[in-house]
Amino acid sequence: MKRYLLLLGVVAVAALALPAVASAQSGHFVGTQTCTDIGTQVSCSGKVAGLGGTTFTILVSAQGTASVTCTNPAGNVAPGQSFTTTTTGSSGPFPTPRNGQSPYTVTTNTPTAPAGSCPNPKWTATVTDVSFTTATITLLEDSTVSDTVTVPVS
Repeated sequence: MKRYLLLLGVVAVAALALPAVASAQSGHFVGTQTCTDIGTQVSCSGKVAGLGGTTFTILVSAQGTASVTCTNPAGNVAPGQSFTTTTTGSSGPFPTPRNGQSPYTVTTNTPTAPAGSCPNPKWTATVTDVSFTTATITLLEDSTVSDTVTVPVS
């Protein structure tokens, strides 16, 4: 009988010592998510709730048309070729707050002009503006997608 009680005690301690495995992710966007064109970048902000993982990350991907200027070695500026681009940004992983909700603001990276944007390889191409159309915002919990929303860029 003592062996059974000892075995039962060991099993109970082992069960309590193992961390609980999280089931499905339930994080989601709440309220209105907004994205604003700030020249060559997009800034998106809003709020997420229902966070249950140990970390969360917000990813932003915005599509638009970039305007390019070309500067020759003498410093003269001329218009370059426009191109379509997708810029991205990430909040980086943050620890999940105790209340399971958090506001966020994420700004995308500035795009670089592709080769051939200027008539001569000695010229320097500079992206001066991007006309953004839409942005897709993705919520990741512990590197797993929990929610995605696409919003217009204003």
